[in-house]
Amino acid sequence: MKIFLIGFMGCGKTTLAKRLSIRLGYDLVDLDQEIEQKIGQSITSYFEAHGEDAFRKLESETLKTFDYAKNTIIATGGGAPCFFDNMHWMNVNGYTIYIELSASALAMRLKNSKTKRPLLKDLDYEGLQSYVEQKLSEREPQYLKAKTTVCGLNISADDLRVLILSVA
Repeated sequence: MKIFLIGFMGCGKTTLAKRLSIRLGYDLVDLDQEIEQKIGQSITSYFEAHGEDAFRKLESETLKTFDYAKNTIIATGGGAPCFFDNMHWMNVNGYTIYIELSASALAMRLKNSKTKRPLLKDLDYEGLQSYVEQKLSEREPQYLKAKTTVCGLNISADDLRVLILSVA
């Protein structure tokens, strides 16, 4: 089974995916890492050189053409479900789980990791909070199309493991 973890940047997709893949014995794919390996540079550098539109096309192509193992946990980028038909594609090709957090919780998590995130690098904390609130309100309708939504505040890989085994 392919399990796609989706949600806003900073919700914990990558961390949960790593832990969950170990607990289930599934392969792990971090979509952002696969993109960086494919292009031979960081996403931040690619963003700066080519812009968001080019990145979103590359992200969609990578998502849909990657050779996933039969049982794989996939940590997507925060925007991946929100462009093209990516959310529909993930729902058709696997099981989607939205890791939901409030805008304020996300802003708190993101305030110390801005340098790694091209869309946040020039924002002060107030700007960060405003950005997260705006983008989350735009993206959440796509996120809510996931097959399951879980609260990201206290979710553990063991909780997700039980959930996945109940639907597998």
